[in-house]
Amino acid sequence: MYAEERQQEILRIARTQGRVEVAGLADELNVTSETIRRDLTMLERAGVLRRVHGGAIPVERIGFEPALATRDAVLIEEKERIAKVALAEVPEEGAIILDAGTTTARLAQLLPADRELTVVVNSPVIATTLGVRPNLNVLLLGGRVRGKTLATVDDWSLRPLADLYVDVAFLGTNGISVERGLTTPDPAEAAVKRAMIRAARRTVLLADHTKLGNDYLARFGELADLDLLITDTVADSDLVGDLEAAGVRVTRA
Repeated sequence: MYAEERQQEILRIARTQGRVEVAGLADELNVTSETIRRDLTMLERAGVLRRVHGGAIPVERIGFEPALATRDAVLIEEKERIAKVALAEVPEEGAIILDAGTTTARLAQLLPADRELTVVVNSPVIATTLGVRPNLNVLLLGGRVRGKTLATVDDWSLRPLADLYVDVAFLGTNGISVERGLTTPDPAEAAVKRAMIRAARRTVLLADHTKLGNDYLARFGELADLDLLITDTVADSDLVGDLEAAGVRVTRA
């Protein structure tokens, strides 16, 4: 078993059982305790597990949300592949929404230089990336900047969205599941995402495999709100199958 396969199995066990122990994993996976500890360290750096004495707990069980810089440093290749596939959903002209997030930020970097678009963003980081493009009309939603994600939230973001209507909204999420739909840890950020869905003709979700099957505090959308989910090839086939059975169109990058 390759290291990535082993780490995915560790994550699956942790999410199923709510906790994993180093000794138990070493026996079950037939590797040394040192190997398991290294795997747990890698998974913690990826922002999906939190190390505790003797083992680890999945972050969704403790409401832990990694900061933007931490999330931006992991699953780089997967996020770039997702962003490249998402390019096919960008219209030749018109208006789009780019939600704050590390995968949507990669889509922002890939937007063709010759395409005339209005791009609505709630991320000062993405606005800075796109603001220098001569063919783009960039609209930055105001409001409080949330430190964890550097997304603008609250009333100054919500009010403009109520009067906008775009062709496609490209959203990120912390979790997506058949049981709970689309969820995120922060209610204020959930409210903005919900308003983005209402403001768009189509909604495309960009979510790497670590988001599938997770549930967080605040729900911002139903599966029926999605026109397309773009994930990566590492995504668990059973989870993808469940989402497709629930009516979600899924593309793997």
